[in-house]
Amino acid sequence: MTETLAAALLGFFALGYFMLGGADIGVGMMLPFLGRDGDRRRLVVAAIVPFFLANEVWLVATAGLLIGAFPALEAQLFPGLFPLIVALVTGWIVRDMGLWSRERAGARVWPAICDAAVTLGSWTVAGAWAWILAGLLTGVTDDVAGGPAVALLAAVVVALFALHGLSFAGLRLPGRTGGRSRFAVTAAALAGVVLAAGARLDFAASAADDATLRLLVPAVAAMLPLLLIGQVLTWRLFRHRVAGRVSA
Repeated sequence: MTETLAAALLGFFALGYFMLGGADIGVGMMLPFLGRDGDRRRLVVAAIVPFFLANEVWLVATAGLLIGAFPALEAQLFPGLFPLIVALVTGWIVRDMGLWSRERAGARVWPAICDAAVTLGSWTVAGAWAWILAGLLTGVTDDVAGGPAVALLAAVVVALFALHGLSFAGLRLPGRTGGRSRFAVTAAALAGVVLAAGARLDFAASAADDATLRLLVPAVAAMLPLLLIGQVLTWRLFRHRVAGRVSA
């Protein structure tokens, strides 16, 4: 029973990250398309800045729970997927540096460099996640998967990230159309991929001992309401479109 609760919490955190964090990753990927000049790109960045740190908390929670509750699974996944994890973390750092640094200097060339970092980092993060998920979908859990099927699946997942970003941009940017229903559809599509990939993993055989789970699961469950409240407040506070004019 405790193993099931731990797996359910892990799945919930993972879904939260991909459905919410996947939106700002997708916006970063599409930054050159959404913002054709410096002023427009500034608005695009402003559309995701209030959300990206809160969204990344879901990833931190996912990783922490995976390591603590399913150490055998973590020991299986991390060594084999190490090259993709390095690419993922590198892209994450590059993207976040671009987001943090864009408004820190007044030189004209600096925002362009930061925009390039956001775009490149976002594509790297999306590509790494796509390849990881594609490998899991094909049953490869201890190595970097290869082959045409994996490449095709990875391309589909990358496209989902981009579409999810565009749907989020439709909610946040002036001059763009879009609605909650489109965002819900792309979020559900990403969630379906994550659930299908997670179904390939053997959680029962890789769970920590019962004493560890009985201590860890209630502690994580107790923090969950705080995470949800913070997320709701963030979305409520920044529910309006960013000020300015952006047109395609």
